[in-house]
Amino acid sequence: MSAEHDRLTTPLADRLDPQPVTSSRVAYHGRVWDVVTEDVQLGVAGSVTRDFLRHTGAVAVAALRGEPGAEEVLLIQQYRHPVGTFDWEVPAGLLDKAGEDPRAAAARELREEADFDATTWHTLVDLFTSPGSSSENLRVFLARDVHSAVAEGFVREGEEVGMPTGWVPLDDAVDAALAGRLHNSITISALLATSIARQRNWATLRSASAPWPEHPAYR
Repeated sequence: MSAEHDRLTTPLADRLDPQPVTSSRVAYHGRVWDVVTEDVQLGVAGSVTRDFLRHTGAVAVAALRGEPGAEEVLLIQQYRHPVGTFDWEVPAGLLDKAGEDPRAAAARELREEADFDATTWHTLVDLFTSPGSSSENLRVFLARDVHSAVAEGFVREGEEVGMPTGWVPLDDAVDAALAGRLHNSITISALLATSIARQRNWATLRSASAPWPEHPAYR
């Protein structure tokens, strides 16, 4: 078969098409998430059984400040015990409040984790963080025109106590990711997407309220 026949002829896009679930049960009740076991019918492939983390979904924020072409991005450093690493991340958090608008959740996380808010918001990129083992859907927002803000009544606990925060030139952050000095997949995706969006003069940005059908709560 020639290479010509191997090329896709339709627009490149994932196909949202949940397959029939014939059985679903909780295999483990966790502190934050449950592990579920489901039997899934895959047509000619028959029935398969899969264990996965049932996730609420999450949001993250690439917050920028600075002059055009010399933007800085806000990063926080948080201890992540499963990998034993104090990793640098963009602010992020769970969509664990029923009915909360994702952009509002992102603004809340930015206030709670870094004492900032922003005037200008756009959708930057949507992610399945680990589609083979977790149902997590995550939306990264781009926040610009950033200003100081306080999360009223919020007290940082656990790993969030005393987190270092800092503004880093966007180009330096991208270089750190490509050099293997950063490892958080959400942060790397946010940095690369922001850099590319800037190269395209922000023309690829979507509305902060763009449809999100991949997340069951926002279909």
